[in-house]
This record gives sequence, C-alpha cells and structure tokens, in this order.
Amino acid sequence: MRTAISYFTDLTDPLVDRSKDHLMEDILFITIAAVICGAETWNDIENYGKAKESWLKQYLRLPNGIPSHDTFNRFFSALDPDEFEQAFLSWIKDISELTEGDVVSIDGKTLRGSRDGNSKRAVHIVSAWSKANQLSLGQVKVDEKSNEITAIPKLLEVLVLKGCLVTIDAMGCQRDIAAKIIEKGADYLLAVKGNQGCLEEDAARTVRFIKPASEWIEEDFGHGRIEKRKCTLYNDLSFIDNASAWKNLTAIVKIEASRYIKSSGKEEKEVRLYITSSQKNAEVIGKGVRSHWGIENNLHWQLDISFNEDESRKREGYAAQNFSTLNRIALNLIKHEQSKKRSVKGKRLDAGWDNDFLLKILTN
Repeated sequence: MRTAISYFTDLTDPLVDRSKDHLMEDILFITIAAVICGAETWNDIENYGKAKESWLKQYLRLPNGIPSHDTFNRFFSALDPDEFEQAFLSWIKDISELTEGDVVSIDGKTLRGSRDGNSKRAVHIVSAWSKANQLSLGQVKVDEKSNEITAIPKLLEVLVLKGCLVTIDAMGCQRDIAAKIIEKGADYLLAVKGNQGCLEEDAARTVRFIKPASEWIEEDFGHGRIEKRKCTLYNDLSFIDNASAWKNLTAIVKIEASRYIKSSGKEEKEVRLYITSSQKNAEVIGKGVRSHWGIENNLHWQLDISFNEDESRKREGYAAQNFSTLNRIALNLIKHEQSKKRSVKGKRLDAGWDNDFLLKILTN
C-alpha cells in the first residue's frame, strides 16, 4: 500500500516558478508531520521543521533548508482546496474498508476563527464519518451564499456508500438528498423536524395511531446516571402525505430517550422522529441513531479539543479550508496507527518525542 504522503505529491504546486525555493513534497511532508506532533500555526510548523531539520534531511531534499512560515502560509492559502480534497478522498478509499451495514454520519462544523469581522462568513465544512473505520471519509466546504442542503449532495457524490446506513440531522431531511443516498446504493436515516411541510406532523400522527412493527430498548447504568433509549418502528405509512415522494421510504422511527441523574434526582426526557429507507429491525436502527453522534464525539470534538481547530485564525485565501483538511489527514493517520493504545493527544505527544513512532504514523 502507498504511504499517505504519496497521495498528495501530484498536486498542482500553487507557488510560481520564480518563488520556488522549496519543493512541494517537502512542504507537505513537514506540514503533515508538524500537525501530527501538535503544530497549529505556520510559525509552529517552521519551528518544528528547524528543530527536526537533521532528521527530516534523511527523507527530504530540502534544497534551501526549512521553508519560512510565510512560505507555508502562501502555499496553503493558494493550494486548490478541491484538488487537495480529491487527493484526500483517493487516500481514504484505499485505507478504509467498505463494511456492509456501516453507519456513515454526515454533519456540519463551522471554523469559527476563520471569520474576518463582518466582511467574511466563517468557513463551514460538511463532513462524513465512518463508524466502522473510525475515519473521516471526506468533507465539502459550504459556499458562502448557500447552506448544508446544497453541500451534502456534493459530498454524497464523491463517497463510496454501498450497503451503508447514512445518518443526517434535520437539515439534510430533503427528498433530493434521500434519493441521492438510494442512488449510491445506501439507506438513509434522516431526522425529522418542521422544515419539510407536514412531514413532522404526519410522523407524529403515525406514532400516535399506528401499531408499532418492532421495538428495541437499551439501558445504561454508570457514572451516576441511568439512561434508557427505546427505538420503535412504524411501517404503516398511511398517515404520511405523498409518502412515495420519499425514495424507498419504509418506516417512521421514534426514539424515546430518558436520563436519570442519581445525585440530583433530576430526570430528562426527549422524543425524536426519523424517517428511514432501511428494512432492518428496531435494534439496528436504534444503534444507527446513536452512532450518528460519533461524528460529534470522534471527529468534531477531537478537531476542537485535540487540534484546537475552533481557535484557528487562518483567514487568507484557502488557508482555513486546507488546514482543516490537514487536521483530518493527521487525525486519520493517528487513529489508523494501532500499535499504541493511547488517546489522540497522547499519540501526538509521543510522535513529537519519538521520531520512529512519528515515522510509523506517517507510513502506516
């Protein structure tokens, strides 16, 4: 199998010939290695390169030494983000395994630090997360004058989804999106709210008057609380107005969740509704709903907490979008390396201290 870095060496170098003091592959290698080891700024990356220059010379040509922070900034601010993303997708397709029944969650995240006063909207990225592979599968930037509804189909188009269950929150509960998921050979599980005419009202009537087709209950005890989740499926769609407009719609899903906090005696309850094209039972669907939050806990949370992405102030050109891709490359590489049972933060520390471990991450 090719190393991760090799998938990015055929990119179009954005730096003009007269200013090419450094090789593109050197810039990419140093940057990805630095980000794995904790770098968050262009200055961090330059300082990392200088500290590790003797080690880097074993693998890179470095004709003019370590690039400056300005060079790193200019390179990634000008690099075509779509081409960078295509290289990312090619790499992910090779390292991930298409797993029958995998839950692929799609959700958006705003890079809050990328906003420049009132003149520029913060960059918003829609990402896909594989539960089975524990990998970020890809991402698409939401156009400045658009929203997630237009970005999600673009992301679906480039993903391999056959046999998967695709979960999206209420923003993605759109007929065209449901049809696109079916076209990709997958099933959908879409949260229902008041953004689709009478669908929420029709679904509420369904769960009130229709006899359930199947149910599944899961209980958790621990950390001072008792949690209970109940998933109920309703296959009779007679209350759903124009149900045929939703491609392959098979069931309305009701999730009832309750949490009891022992110390305070407080109990919280929540009911959520979904539509799905899956013909699986309530247990599979219920676990699919719960798996959706994996994109928050394993991707967005890691990017904010471990990579401090929300605090990034990269605003020039394509810098914010490309650095977001760099963070996802680093996160995937770290998660893909399984020789150490350490947290993401722990592995980043180890990689900074141990060049052999860093090389293992980079070439895994």
